[in-house]
Amino acid sequence: MKSKDQAIDSELRLTGKFIRFFTPSFKVGTLKLAKKLMGALKGKAPAKLFYEEVHIPRLDGTLLRLTIYAPIKRKYNAPGLLYMHGGGYGLGIPEMNEKLFKLLIDETGCVIISPDYTLSVEKPYPAAIDDCYLALLWMKKNHLRYMINPNQLMIAGDSAGGGLTASLALLARDKNEVQIAFQMPLYPMIDDRMNTPSSINNDDPVWNSKQNKLAWELYLGELFGKDDVPYYAAPARAQNLKNLPPTMTYVGSVEPFLDETRDFVTRLKLQGNDVNFKIFEGGYHAFDILSDKTQIGIAAKNYLLDNFKYAIKNHFKENKNI
Repeated sequence: MKSKDQAIDSELRLTGKFIRFFTPSFKVGTLKLAKKLMGALKGKAPAKLFYEEVHIPRLDGTLLRLTIYAPIKRKYNAPGLLYMHGGGYGLGIPEMNEKLFKLLIDETGCVIISPDYTLSVEKPYPAAIDDCYLALLWMKKNHLRYMINPNQLMIAGDSAGGGLTASLALLARDKNEVQIAFQMPLYPMIDDRMNTPSSINNDDPVWNSKQNKLAWELYLGELFGKDDVPYYAAPARAQNLKNLPPTMTYVGSVEPFLDETRDFVTRLKLQGNDVNFKIFEGGYHAFDILSDKTQIGIAAKNYLLDNFKYAIKNHFKENKNI
């Protein structure tokens, strides 16, 4: 039987050990400090991309920051992708994903809108998903401004951002105000119950069981540990998964979210949804971002690109009342 480190892909092991040793623990104080440090990175877009920051009003009068990325020379009817960053719901900013944004834009000409959604250290659920839905409505309303095809509004995110992606697809289906053409919830954080085999006593170097529990406690607040947690907070709790957008996702075989992702996509398929899913053997959490030059990291990015390109050619959903 393989040890925990032996189960990790050989190219990832050294990086995994480095991350496990040097990464600070996921604690409230650490998160607040990280939030301040990340603030210095805001507004610094990669070269050779169109970039814009927009601040839109929430219902309470505060402003939600949106970051917009697009090709320098845009074409009409580009696919629009709303992308939610990861970070356990308590950490992160859109700028974390700019390398991926540039790759997707260079390869497809898409327009990416990424919300700087409210983190759990500021406010618990439903603040983050409310922000993401507000951003989705804004993308639909402003499609002409950014030359976005209103019938190709797509959503994606990684880790907690993947959880928000799955939540947003459910919320948009139920509200029926925006039609989503495609979703990519990558290795999504979707089950607060943490009772699957892969989520129990998992020592993944990037995201382990202890970090996962604290993150859910922060995100759910007073709801944590209760039986009536809404499926907009934890999408794995949703029983009705019918009429959701075509879906692509992948997950590493050694990370906590393996089983909850596998169960979720199985139920998506059984309820009639179009799903492409892959397990990357030996992958720890977010290996595609943290070890993107390895063979397994390159394979994951190619899988993402191939599926996104296919979606752009084949998946459309008409949005009326625009």
